[in-house]
Amino acid sequence: MDGDLDYRRIARPTQRIVTGRVVRLLDGYPRELKIGQPVLVAVVTAASVMGLLLLAFRSLLSSGGGGARRTWKELRKGPEFLVTPLRLRDANDQLCEVELHGHLAQSALHPADWVQITLKPQDPDLPPRVEQIVNLTTGQLLRPRHATLWSHLGPPLLLQAILGALLVLVVAAAVLLI
Repeated sequence: MDGDLDYRRIARPTQRIVTGRVVRLLDGYPRELKIGQPVLVAVVTAASVMGLLLLAFRSLLSSGGGGARRTWKELRKGPEFLVTPLRLRDANDQLCEVELHGHLAQSALHPADWVQITLKPQDPDLPPRVEQIVNLTTGQLLRPRHATLWSHLGPPLLLQAILGALLVLVVAAAVLLI
């Protein structure tokens, strides 16, 4: 490890914007994104309505089954995203730690780069999360991208859920009008 760093004195920044020098990018590790069950139930239920209609349509055309489907357990698990702890010295020469979620180009940040970081608080047990980095040394604007609930579920399932919800609304409206 770095002999010149006193790891007991690492602070968590309290400001939303911190300016300082990059000290070190630590090794990244995966963290699972938590998915709320009510949202997942709504999406899967609406998608199932459309899935049943498509299954009936395929059986009429005898075109065989659909593609591989993810199980409830796989959908509930949630996506994993890369978490990279980032240590920097702020303008007061205080060592701070923040978390970088997602991926950045390997050449985007180097030790000793002067940066301005916009932070977002997260769980009280965790350091704040980086929303945006302005690398003042290179002039780059960096925004790490990480997995979301919607990217985890994927466009096909979401489209199927939207069509299923619309189908349920049309049928409900037709029943109410009759």
